[in-house]
Amino acid sequence: MRNHRPSGSFFRWAVVALYALCVMASTETFAESWGRFRGPNGTGVAENTGSLPVTWSNEKNLVWKTSAARGSSCPILVKDLIVFTGYSGYGEKLDDPGERDSLKLHVIAIARNDGSPKWTLTLDPSPEEQEATPRVADHGYASPTPCSDGEHIYAAFGPSGVVCCSLTGKEIWRTSIGTGVAGFGAAASPIVYKDLVYINAAIESNALIALDKHSGEIAWKVGDIQRAWTTPTIVTPNNGTPELVMHHKELIRGYDPMTGDVLWTCQGIPDYVVPGIVVVDDTLYCSGGRQNRTVAVKAGGRGDVTETHKLWEVTVGANVTTPLFHNGYLFWSHDKGMAQCLNAEDGSTLFRERYESRDRVYASLVLGDGRLYAQLRDGTCVVMAAEPEHTILAENKLGDGDEQFNATPAFDQGRIILRSTKAVYCVGTK
Repeated sequence: MRNHRPSGSFFRWAVVALYALCVMASTETFAESWGRFRGPNGTGVAENTGSLPVTWSNEKNLVWKTSAARGSSCPILVKDLIVFTGYSGYGEKLDDPGERDSLKLHVIAIARNDGSPKWTLTLDPSPEEQEATPRVADHGYASPTPCSDGEHIYAAFGPSGVVCCSLTGKEIWRTSIGTGVAGFGAAASPIVYKDLVYINAAIESNALIALDKHSGEIAWKVGDIQRAWTTPTIVTPNNGTPELVMHHKELIRGYDPMTGDVLWTCQGIPDYVVPGIVVVDDTLYCSGGRQNRTVAVKAGGRGDVTETHKLWEVTVGANVTTPLFHNGYLFWSHDKGMAQCLNAEDGSTLFRERYESRDRVYASLVLGDGRLYAQLRDGTCVVMAAEPEHTILAENKLGDGDEQFNATPAFDQGRIILRSTKAVYCVGTK
């Protein structure tokens, strides 16, 4: 019997083909991991990014730059796309806002590899959208970050509703979640879990709403959600039963994600809440308030768990930005322009250090390739060691000085995606 071995050329072709398939599979898997605000379950932590850049500028390690509609939403990765939202026609310049009737809202997709435009879905706003006051114009009409289940994209526009579209930009459904408005405008981002899309509609209708992801119909709705711009999250505690957790003024609540039934309640922060919840196993780190507080609570309880499941509470945190957990520590890029770190076990403060630029911060901290990346509004990105001793590794600047960087960065393989009010930037070493 003869043994047939592949020829050299065929063998090389097979190896190349297999490698290409592996790269495609890993790229798609990585994209699925950054498909919502701050990536995997909102942690802000990226795994398997490969080597990420430490230094960059407008001239160094800038892979590509693409002009974009104004907005503050963060970019997400969906297969071969980068997706974000924006607006145009009104409120782009405070000194000359234009005509309110000209406002348009957009879901925008560009190519992951080179930033080239792929498609734009344009929507008419609700008549209830606010006038372009200084507060509203500072954030705009496209602040919530979209999410994806890898098959569709779900984007929220506050009083203009939640929209679902295909990966080719075709509108599938659009649902109103209420028409209430307040202060700085909308900010809560949607998340998708199984067949439901969840959205905090505290501002629009004082509610937490679950939408059927296929039809957009309201699956359930619970009221009494007060003063919150935060994004809900999913946790699976030690009892193995998933919970949907929402943090708003005064209360942290765990819900049955399928029915909206309240499972447990814990006393929270006595002020409005903006930061997202950080989940570490079955522990929830909840922060916010103008006086800055952080509460650690265990999920999985039933009834009022304030006395039984609250681990600690401290008067340290942030008003706007979401913390990040790494190796037993909670790190913040504080909205008042400083880095801070707490011991996650007891809430004790390890450091609080101001950034040199002293600019304000809206973007939340993210971690990739073992380093912390803190994006400031003026285009400076501070790269820091993920350690309980404050160490700055680099300070990098992008932009033309006439744009704001409000969005939290996203990680791609070997690249970082940053979004300003004028453009999307990709920095990397390749």
